[in-house]
Amino acid sequence: MTAAAHPSVAQLSTSGQATHLPFWLAQALAQEPAQPRPLQGETTADVCIVGGGFTGLWTAIQLKQARPDLDVVIVEKDLCGSGASGRNGGCLLTWSTRFFTLLRLFGETEACRLVKASEDAVYQIANFCREHAIEAQVRVDGTLYTATNEAQKGAMQPVMAALAARGISSWAPWGRDEVQRHAGSALHEEGCFSPAAGSVQPGLLVRGLARVARQMGVRIYENTPMSKLVESEQLQVLTTQGRVAAGQVVLAMNAWMATSFSQFSRSIAVVSSDMIITEPRQCLLEHTGLEHGTAVMDSRTFVYYYRSTPDGRIMLGKGGNTFAYGGQMLPSFDQPSAYEGQLQEALRAFFPAWRDVPLAASWNGASDRSVTGLPFFGRLNNHPRIFYGFGYSGNGVGPSYMGGQILSSLVLGLDNDWTRSGLVGGPLGHFPPEPVRWLGSLMVRNAIRRKELAQDLGLRPRRLDNWLAGFAGAAGKTDKC
Repeated sequence: MTAAAHPSVAQLSTSGQATHLPFWLAQALAQEPAQPRPLQGETTADVCIVGGGFTGLWTAIQLKQARPDLDVVIVEKDLCGSGASGRNGGCLLTWSTRFFTLLRLFGETEACRLVKASEDAVYQIANFCREHAIEAQVRVDGTLYTATNEAQKGAMQPVMAALAARGISSWAPWGRDEVQRHAGSALHEEGCFSPAAGSVQPGLLVRGLARVARQMGVRIYENTPMSKLVESEQLQVLTTQGRVAAGQVVLAMNAWMATSFSQFSRSIAVVSSDMIITEPRQCLLEHTGLEHGTAVMDSRTFVYYYRSTPDGRIMLGKGGNTFAYGGQMLPSFDQPSAYEGQLQEALRAFFPAWRDVPLAASWNGASDRSVTGLPFFGRLNNHPRIFYGFGYSGNGVGPSYMGGQILSSLVLGLDNDWTRSGLVGGPLGHFPPEPVRWLGSLMVRNAIRRKELAQDLGLRPRRLDNWLAGFAGAAGKTDKC
């Protein structure tokens, strides 16, 4: 069964037009149908947040937790969760594997703090869901990074040693038998496990956060795209049918920042991650050994990642497939995955027993890939009351909680570890201008594919492919978990 034919993916928008919803969001809306309330006319707010995904919602919630009296408005161009927040793989990960990048950019003290904060965010999200009855299938069952060929072996050893030397490592090496048993696949040769991670149904999480935000008094206007931001003494967010006059503005638009504000056109590369999910087979899942919420991924540059679901499915994804010229939002980002066949072959390779299990859906989405692989935050055009944050590079489910901590601290004018962080300095590097960026991205992507195919076959990659692939290494792994 293809994604286009699946009834939970093909939906009607509020305008009556056919649209393709990602699987997770479609599941969430089937349980609690959306009742969007567009902004019509003029309103005022202490804080207007543009974007109703994880970053915008966590910012609004943390603002209300700190200052219940604040009048907070969210304007969302579609439905809350229609962007990356509702269409990722649902892997709840941390920044521990990016320690060397953090160390290089921010120094040892801040790098260690950010690793520990990213792990704490996993538990904070789980606790928040319990406290507010958000049934988002949060399972803090850890993550398993593996090697699926000889060349990948030992990839995690340097970062594990560096974390352990500083007393902040949550990782433990696992042998081949233990890895294969827990990961449910004989493809894995070795692995490293951290309990500070897990998985979540992202559509249920983002819709649950929207519900809680409304209960706290946040006004959310969906189907309300921003048409213009007026940067004046009185900030104004103009929409297609209304206007918000706000004391402060937070831009939480992720990949859409690059198309909305020209100064960010080279700050990120917009790249797809593609996913498939099977029909449920609970007995087969138990036989496979995946009756848990561990997020599993290999050690490729463009990782394969997978996890199970409580209702007996396997989700598998891979990043780094489609690069958008000029950072544009391609129509293909809102359609079933063009790489469905490749992903299904990978699924069958990992799990031969699932060969005949049909797919329930495939989908993809746009990831805001920064030069460093980390998000960045700042003030738009140095305006003292307009803040932004994006660039999660495919690892935003957990770190977006930290994004909310940063942005809410900036709005409240606090002097704390978040507002003093090196993350709050704007983009930490830029991509080349077009067409160099797009052509270079394709060259690097194709070199990585050739290199990793050779490694899978036990062959030595060409030196040119090794050299080109090295340009992707500075930012770490590319995924959309």
